[in-house]
Amino acid sequence: MTARPYVLINVAATVDGKIDTFERRGAAISSERDRERVDRLRASVDAVMVGGRTLLQEDPRLTVRSPELRAERLARGEPENPAKVGVISRLDLQPARDGVASRVALPPDCRFLTAGPARIILFTLHGSEAAWPGERAVEIYTSGSSHVDVAWALAKLLELGIRRVLVEGGGTLNFELLHLGLVDEIQVFIAPLIFGGTAAPTLADGPGLPRHLALNLQCLEVDPWPDGGVLLRYIVEKTSG
Repeated sequence: MTARPYVLINVAATVDGKIDTFERRGAAISSERDRERVDRLRASVDAVMVGGRTLLQEDPRLTVRSPELRAERLARGEPENPAKVGVISRLDLQPARDGVASRVALPPDCRFLTAGPARIILFTLHGSEAAWPGERAVEIYTSGSSHVDVAWALAKLLELGIRRVLVEGGGTLNFELLHLGLVDEIQVFIAPLIFGGTAAPTLADGPGLPRHLALNLQCLEVDPWPDGGVLLRYIVEKTSG
């Protein structure tokens, strides 16, 4: 198996397993306590990874909020913020005039590109035009013509010195990483909410798995919170195949 970083998926979900509403506008699910927990997670890793839809629809900062945590990173000889990693495939590209998806549709003022001092790494497709207005440097790596090979992307991150990756969605990226056996740990904050809706995204979107191929998890922690939320922590059991 190709060497890769340690991969941790973190998700805030409703009781019915939704990570957003059917509107897909980045609905608030986390409590303030959970946001502080996520901030500590970000401060503990080398990179935070998200998929293209999450970048486009939620405009995440992916930086460490706490000045104290940023100072601790600097004291350890680490950058103030973890690297920000985007994975953008054909579904996330805007069509060019000839009908071919060829330009990464990230606004030049989006927070992925502008928030905080941070290394910015982008995985996208061969032939995609990557024009980045502004002064922020972006490291761009291409793979495939219709789909980014996430196993290759993780191997490349290890080459770049990144040993721990926090994945913050969305559900499509989560599913692909899980399906390919590329995830070591999952942390889920279950909020006391129900969104419902067949169009609302879940922790692991995508084509799904039949029962005999379902992934097995080992529970490490169940932590009920006074606000009605529950923090769950799992490791993903490795399959022999």
